[in-house]
Amino acid sequence: MTAAGTRGPVPRWAGRAAQATMWCALPSGIWRILFGLGLPAGFTGSQDPANGPWFVLPYVIALTALSETIAFLSLGLVRPWGEVWPRWVPFLAGRRIRPLAAIVPASFGSAALICLWTPLVFGFSNTDPEMPHGAKAVILYVCYLPLVAWGPLLAAVTAAYAVRRRRHG
Repeated sequence: MTAAGTRGPVPRWAGRAAQATMWCALPSGIWRILFGLGLPAGFTGSQDPANGPWFVLPYVIALTALSETIAFLSLGLVRPWGEVWPRWVPFLAGRRIRPLAAIVPASFGSAALICLWTPLVFGFSNTDPEMPHGAKAVILYVCYLPLVAWGPLLAAVTAAYAVRRRRHG
């Protein structure tokens, strides 16, 4: 499969994996925003957003937007805008993107995501009495568990990008 305008064929699995990175970040973002809006998520005491500072909601919205933006950048590894700067980027429009300019940050990002989220495979530490318990803890866990796949998916897409750019420029 060749994405229109890419140098060389983009494997179908790589395109799907790049799209999946955005879906990995979405459930936790939705949960986070609902938490910031005051949804009873099971937190008590100082962990309860009702007891928190005024900026909890703007913070969680910004964090979610940042997470989704970073996940969206994975698509650049399978789209033409990951090889040539788009027309709307000042001073760089139309210039070729050096492969390492995408491979290095994506590699570090995937390693960081793997280190950050892989411990979720073993569950949340539920020793804090202010953390959610029961069904609310399960919902929290289910919403954050997809993040475990984000790092490995990004690593695979990055490897496919590196191979494709090496072969086809």
